[in-house]
Amino acid sequence: MKIARSKHFSQILLLLILLIMGVVLSFLSPYFLSWNNFYNILDQTSVDIILAMGMVFVIASGGIDLSIGSVLAYSGIMMAFAMKAGMAIPVAVALGISAGTVIGLCSGFLISCLRLNPLVTTLGFMSVARGLALILTKSSPIFGFPNAFKFLGSGRVGPVNVPILVALAIAVISFILLNKTKWGYYTLALGGNEEALRRAGVATHRYRASLYVFCALMAAIAGMITVARLNSADPLAGWMVETDAIAAVVLGGTSLSGGRGSILGAVLACLVLGMLDNGLILMAIPAYYQKLFCGLIIIIALVATELRNRKEHRNFV
Repeated sequence: MKIARSKHFSQILLLLILLIMGVVLSFLSPYFLSWNNFYNILDQTSVDIILAMGMVFVIASGGIDLSIGSVLAYSGIMMAFAMKAGMAIPVAVALGISAGTVIGLCSGFLISCLRLNPLVTTLGFMSVARGLALILTKSSPIFGFPNAFKFLGSGRVGPVNVPILVALAIAVISFILLNKTKWGYYTLALGGNEEALRRAGVATHRYRASLYVFCALMAAIAGMITVARLNSADPLAGWMVETDAIAAVVLGGTSLSGGRGSILGAVLACLVLGMLDNGLILMAIPAYYQKLFCGLIIIIALVATELRNRKEHRNFV
């Protein structure tokens, strides 16, 4: 079929899945088909969308980042300490976001300049960031922040919650960066043929390092929203969110082997996973079943990517 061969096949499929899930869940739960519930799905999915935006760039370049959940928690802890120390909210937010991006800069440097394995490197920084969060707080959450800060997590601009607006803005910016800028073109080229890009005179190590900084920046922003929403900085926040982000990215059409990425696909996949999680809760099914589905999605995506690469290789030969 022509649709199946289309480069937008994943996005079309996700739209169909959203429609089918909406119809099925509306029959299974009388509470699903309501504006308040849809609004709740969008609000809860906003953090996942922000995290997925950073992960799209890293995976499209042929890399991976397992540290985003820990960076989310560490950045939130740093913001909390800064506010408790009496710093102004903008300064505290800037400090927390900077602390998170430093983690991304360190992992990006080691991966791009020393050619370390992204999986192992970010796994190490996942433990470093989580360990720092636990040590600094002595494993205890930090509560109570100014109302102006809590506005970032639960405030509204008109009828729309701030996290939804932030996620939408970041998704639009990410789409432009990936599809309309040299940085986005080089990101895809890094995943497609890094050697050819290097021979063309491009400083590939700088571009690759910048991708991990951007991914950490997204995790830090997600940490800000999480702390502001819950009015609590928990050192265990963001536990295993990287699996959700990876699942959303690969489900959205980004190739795990690099060279292909989709911002729209990642957003749609986040909505699919958010709707699934919401449906499980409404039907009183434990929400941790979503982790099972995310794991299966990653495995299926890996198999599909490998089979597709082998088919393309045979056709090329």
